[in-house]
Parts: sequence; structure tokens; C-alpha cells
Amino acid sequence: MNTLAAMIEPLAVDVTFTAAGLHVVLADGREVSAPLQWFPRLLQATAEQRAHWELIGDGIGIHWPELDEDIEVESLLGT
Repeated sequence: MNTLAAMIEPLAVDVTFTAAGLHVVLADGREVSAPLQWFPRLLQATAEQRAHWELIGDGIGIHWPELDEDIEVESLLGT
């Protein structure tokens, strides 16, 4: 028997921060977290600058216009 796994592109729907981490909620309900130390511009940014983000495409990435920072969702998943 062959099983075909459906490839579902991970899409971000929300972004939040803690003092030490970036948290991204995906459209399928998963939440991905990464330490802010991985993203020096976000680490040095103010809370207001971090809060001003926008989705790239339908959520394939996240962009912070004031910081010139872009993160691809797939890179957070290690795929």
C-alpha cells in the first residue's frame, strides 16, 4: 500500500513576542517559536517596532518594514 502525504505549505497568521522569543502561529494551528538571539535586528528592536509586522504573500513570510527584516516561515521549521 502506498501512502501519499499531502504537502501543506506552512503559512503564518499571527506573530507575538516574549522577552526572549519570537512566536509564530500557523494557519494549521501549530505554533513555532525561536529565540530572539537568532534575529539580531528583532532582538535590538523596541516592542513597538516588533509589533509593526506584515505578512509576505499569504503568510509564507513575515516582514518588519521599520527594521528591514524578513523571515521565511519554512526557515523556522527547519525544512
